[in-house]
Amino acid sequence: MNDSELAAHLAEVAGRLLLEVRASGLLSLKALGKAGDQTANQFLCHALREQRPDDGLLSEEEKDNADRLSKSRVWIIDPVDGTREYGEERTDWAVHVALAINGVPTIGAVALPGLDLVLRTDQPQPLPPAAEKPRMLVSRTRPAAEAVAVAEKIGAELVPMGSAGAKAMAVVRGEAEIYLHTGGQYEWDSCAPAAVAAAYGLHISRVDGSPLIYNQADVYMPDLLICRPEWAGPVLELVRGFG
Repeated sequence: MNDSELAAHLAEVAGRLLLEVRASGLLSLKALGKAGDQTANQFLCHALREQRPDDGLLSEEEKDNADRLSKSRVWIIDPVDGTREYGEERTDWAVHVALAINGVPTIGAVALPGLDLVLRTDQPQPLPPAAEKPRMLVSRTRPAAEAVAVAEKIGAELVPMGSAGAKAMAVVRGEAEIYLHTGGQYEWDSCAPAAVAAAYGLHISRVDGSPLIYNQADVYMPDLLICRPEWAGPVLELVRGFG
């Protein structure tokens, strides 16, 4: 398998494993999230180390290994993006598998197992038509103040949704136009979604307009914007104004 095929296959299989764990009915909510994270992580990490032994690896569920910083190719994975949504048997959670090359989110797959979908960088589809009134994705539990303020300025409808991957893929799938996040994330939260979004022709950047750069020593990534190209300029300008 080439890198794109591998990313998609891993995301799909991990998603199936997670559905099997949840369907067992043997685990309470908190234990289910932990078991799901660990099961998917073990599969993904073992498979990547076997299939791509010379590449670096960064996972939310693994202790970080600084060796990755010397590698040009680094796999960045989130075994369960949206653990709460996974445990609650919602559909807005995801599995992220990405390959950053020289810091750029180049290859990736985002599985949405609850919807039986895998979106991938090597099979982009045309974007559906945009809604006349823009829709902006925000956290179900803690919408970022900047996103709410931008939505008010541009007359956007707020759409609450769970995981970062689900939100980014909602823009890819034409369910929204803008995903603006300023509440703090980590590299594994956005690398695969950013790679897929870029492959589909969406704008991806930090909220100051600078590029998203991965495989950093500090994996904290405070903010990002994933949106349809026509909204990038207006949203970035408004965010700058709030600063």
